[in-house]
Amino acid sequence: MSRKETISTEYSFTLPCGLSDAQNRVHRQGKMRLATAIDEILAQKQQSVQDNSAYSSLVMLSRVITRLGSLTSVKPKMLEGLVLRDIAYLREFYNRINQSGQAHIPTQCPHCNSQFAVEFALAGES
Repeated sequence: MSRKETISTEYSFTLPCGLSDAQNRVHRQGKMRLATAIDEILAQKQQSVQDNSAYSSLVMLSRVITRLGSLTSVKPKMLEGLVLRDIAYLREFYNRINQSGQAHIPTQCPHCNSQFAVEFALAGES
């Protein structure tokens, strides 16, 4: 009997601060899917990215964030309102899941040598 391998394509995250909407609701928990080649191609075609290449990360993040709080669609304009701490978190989370396929960092207890995974956090986060 062969064992089926599954690939996770969507990962949960929690923003350090969160996105406040017009009703002052804060959206912190979200889901991000793996990026595809077409995400990159379509992001580069956006006029906002052609006018200002710094905008490309917001366009890419808006394409791969599938949910943020109760929001099921995230637009680049919405991400403009995030504090830099949240943008840095999302960029690092994006890189982690797309480069290693892991949202958690495997580690080992120095005392008992048991292995476990810890949730991703930016350096300096408490």
